[in-house]
Amino acid sequence: MKTSKTMILTYSAMGIALNVVLGTVVSSMKIPLLFLDTIGTVLIAVLFGPWWGALAGGLTNVVLGATTGASAIFFGLVNIVIALVVGYIARKFDFTKWYIALFTGIIISIIAPLIGTPIAVAVYGGLNGSGMDVVVLWLRASGESVFASTFISRITGNLVDKIITCFLVMFIVTRLPVFSKIIRKEKRYAA
Repeated sequence: MKTSKTMILTYSAMGIALNVVLGTVVSSMKIPLLFLDTIGTVLIAVLFGPWWGALAGGLTNVVLGATTGASAIFFGLVNIVIALVVGYIARKFDFTKWYIALFTGIIISIIAPLIGTPIAVAVYGGLNGSGMDVVVLWLRASGESVFASTFISRITGNLVDKIITCFLVMFIVTRLPVFSKIIRKEKRYAA
């Protein structure tokens, strides 16, 4: 039996809340190389597929745009693409396996800065007020372009963050029976 849209929307709202709350808490704690601002997106994409994850990811940035600053909306594209990549990988492979979570984390840690860097350069000139600005400024001082400096700093942080995010989601879906049931049900329905 297909999962009800009401249940999916409820979980998606919780995914958006996870993104906003964890992203805000980690950001305020100034934890280097960790953001956790896409964990809800990844969770929804794994549980319900790429399009539901994309909806949760895009709406996360709308919420952030309304609460923290309109420029957050521009980065919604990053969240949407992360959801699409994760969702398709989770549909094709078993996301409860550590090596699939690792592979997915590496893939999205490269894709996210490829999309986010041009946005960051256009919107902020490469600097966004995070701890990674030190790396951007250091690279700029050593002669790197704005784009290269911003990309290198972003891929460094994303490599750690996205792998941890994927492992946390893998842990959540394997340890909480309600999520294991959803995955089994969605896999049967997709087959």
